[in-house]
Amino acid sequence: MEWTTVEAAGGAKLSVRLFKPAAPVEEAEDVAVVLVHPYTILGGVQGLLRGMAQGLAQRGYHAVTFDMRGAGRSTGRASLTGSSEVEDVVAVCRWVADTLKPRAVLLVGSSAGAPIAGSAVDKVDQVVGYVSIGYPFGLMASILFGRHHDAILKSQKPKLFIMGTKDGFTSVKQLQNKLKSAAGWVDTHLIEGAGHFQMEGPAFDAQMVDLIVNFIKSLPK
Repeated sequence: MEWTTVEAAGGAKLSVRLFKPAAPVEEAEDVAVVLVHPYTILGGVQGLLRGMAQGLAQRGYHAVTFDMRGAGRSTGRASLTGSSEVEDVVAVCRWVADTLKPRAVLLVGSSAGAPIAGSAVDKVDQVVGYVSIGYPFGLMASILFGRHHDAILKSQKPKLFIMGTKDGFTSVKQLQNKLKSAAGWVDTHLIEGAGHFQMEGPAFDAQMVDLIVNFIKSLPK
């Protein structure tokens, strides 16, 4: 693991952590995975994604976590709607592309990190796909994050939406209705009986890693 700092638009200095594979894994694709943490204002920090990042590194992938502005060790101020944080995601993805020089970058967003990451997908050419874990599409959550919906729904890049069937922010029907208008290739994976915050816990890390790796392997070369 390595720590570094990446500067984003507006001068925010972001604390970034790189998880490297201990040894090459033959079947691993040359894709770096950037993970975007849950809502800063509710205590979201990159540490919540450590288990997934470690799991991805064990499978042979470079994985990157970071604190968005105003979270953890990063400077700057968090925004209520995640609008400023989109630039944080863009900055980290560009740093990954320039520094690690992978064939491609995959963006993974957890909870409020999903809409924020979704707004960054088409802002970075090297990003080839997107995975959402518990995207808050529900009515109340849309008051905060509705402005992000169009960006990911209109993107032609492959998308995977993972959600628990007991998610308190989005019902299965709300998810399905939203994705009816989505462009490009869209897949969903429902986890029976799982709640929104449950899926952020370590008990689901291994399952999330499996889903992310399988999604990477399904992407066009």
